[in-house]
Amino acid sequence: MESTHLLTGSKKKVKIHPHTVTAKYTTHTPYSPQPGVHTHFPQPGDEGYDDAPSFEDFGSFLDETSDKKQLTESRRWPLTMFGSKDKDTTNKPQAAGGGEGSQGGARAAKGSGKGVGEQLASFGEASVSASRLTWVGLLGAALAHGCLIVLTRLASERFSLGPLFLLLVRSIVQLLSVAVPLHRGENPFGPEGYRLRLFCYGIAYSISLCCAYSSLSFAYPGNATATWRLATTALSATLAFLLLEERLGLGDGISMAAGLCGLGLVLLPTADESNSDSPTDPVVFWRGAFGWSLSALAGLWMALALVGYRSLKERVGVGTALFTVSWTGCLLAPASMALLQEGWSWPTSVPAWGLVLGLVACSIAAFLGMTHALTRLHPALVSASQSLEVPVAMLLQMAVLPLAPTAPEVVGNVMVVLSVGWLVAMKLLPARGGGRRQREEYEEILDSPIK
Repeated sequence: MESTHLLTGSKKKVKIHPHTVTAKYTTHTPYSPQPGVHTHFPQPGDEGYDDAPSFEDFGSFLDETSDKKQLTESRRWPLTMFGSKDKDTTNKPQAAGGGEGSQGGARAAKGSGKGVGEQLASFGEASVSASRLTWVGLLGAALAHGCLIVLTRLASERFSLGPLFLLLVRSIVQLLSVAVPLHRGENPFGPEGYRLRLFCYGIAYSISLCCAYSSLSFAYPGNATATWRLATTALSATLAFLLLEERLGLGDGISMAAGLCGLGLVLLPTADESNSDSPTDPVVFWRGAFGWSLSALAGLWMALALVGYRSLKERVGVGTALFTVSWTGCLLAPASMALLQEGWSWPTSVPAWGLVLGLVACSIAAFLGMTHALTRLHPALVSASQSLEVPVAMLLQMAVLPLAPTAPEVVGNVMVVLSVGWLVAMKLLPARGGGRRQREEYEEILDSPIK
């Protein structure tokens, strides 16, 4: 309704609203912030004052609708491990759907707390499930690495296929992984701004593989593999701390140290080698020393590659990483073959080609399992879990080749298996108990009279 009054010779039209009163003057008032408009908010005692929104509600409304809030939420949801943006958007209308719905939800949460407990329970189960899948992938990668060692040795001894030639064939076949980023609509050479770092990662990984495969021609394959893994684990822990500031827990460090001691026992010389009184051929000595040096250098470059991908895990997918390693390997493998003067020898029989294809399949499986684990685990833990390749290779060599392991090798491999098993148990078993304790503590808070 409207009413007209005479005030100092000017007309004033007043519109009365249940919540606000707006007065509009025909003449300009000097005290209004906007020319010709004056807004009056209800005062205590006025009709409709209790229904008017409070300043706290207005502040929360600004917080919910501000650009800062939207930017924070947009930055936060992609980083959640199990949540999604769709879940957030479906929950928001329920929270803003009115006073009755929100009050009813609050009363339900305060009354029983079963909904929050169920959410925490599902979250804990999802966390444990994802951790189990990660560790299953890691153990599968270790098994594939062990098979890869034996297949490489069989191809070299029975079919005269050089290790670097096998690496080249492996890299060429893995170029088919370019279909993964193309299918997802991504650039196979990485996102803009991260291509140089991705290129350095591929170069480091390929150099490591070239050094590791070259060392097989100069040193005993078992010793070369153990040296490579020992150097990778120790250096990845150091580089992750220096470059990424990622530390290992006390239990992880003890378990990893036990595994490194087991690898050291595997590298101990046999009794025949240590008690031999015959003079050592200088050529044989320096050849072995060169092979050991290549293995240690391969460990250094692999540690750099693991830490490098750990820093790119949010931007680069596993398929893009595999393609990067493949095309850089196609460049470095022929260069290494020319440098070490390793001849070209193509497979001439069906079993040889089957061996090569099996080697390629094992290498892809090992890469996928290990690289996926880098998105969730410390690089040193990933490398330490791959130490299982040494016991797996020993068992496969006993079944395929007429070789008997020495006592230090057996003890060292048992230590490696126990250390990795203890590491997996520490990572998976406390997760369920910890989630259960968190749910019990949260339910106690909800049931307590103090809210």
